[in-house]
Amino acid sequence: MKKKFLIFSGIFITLSLSRFIPHPPNFTTLVALSFYVPVILGRKYIFYLVLSFVVTDILIGYHNTTQWTWGSVIFIGILSSFFKNEITHRICGALFSALLFYLITNFGVWTTGLYAFTTKGLLECFIMAIPFFGYSLISTLFFSVILESILLIFKINIKTINIIIINKNNIIVLIKLILLIFI
Repeated sequence: MKKKFLIFSGIFITLSLSRFIPHPPNFTTLVALSFYVPVILGRKYIFYLVLSFVVTDILIGYHNTTQWTWGSVIFIGILSSFFKNEITHRICGALFSALLFYLITNFGVWTTGLYAFTTKGLLECFIMAIPFFGYSLISTLFFSVILESILLIFKINIKTINIIIINKNNIIVLIKLILLIFI
């Protein structure tokens, strides 16, 4: 139970810092965490990831497309296991996840009625969101490289990580490294 609380705390702190510290629009750890948490820790930790989003969204303010964000987090988390074997697959998978996030969440924006309920309205919605997609791609690449660097520095093998990461000291070191990135 203590291990799960530490992992939830690490996910929550990382997500919170990237969402609450002033940043360009969509330049957060959102997509990278949605992709890497299940890759590194397993699909069972998608729940803790979504719980972290729920808590931060309560603090930021729930809006009418929040459920599309949470849905994309779950979808990305499930799909991430197909990309976990090699670093290039993981980076490509994370960038593909940014595209999925863009498509899913902007479809959600379209369903709110801000744009006409036509093909033209849907295309307009996607076109208007392109600048946000650019920030999302850049941040996903940025945070993916940081996470991959941590894996390389600590010589952590994705296939054996559940054996390594269970050590409380490793979790605390990873949380400190993540905090150093933001402070």
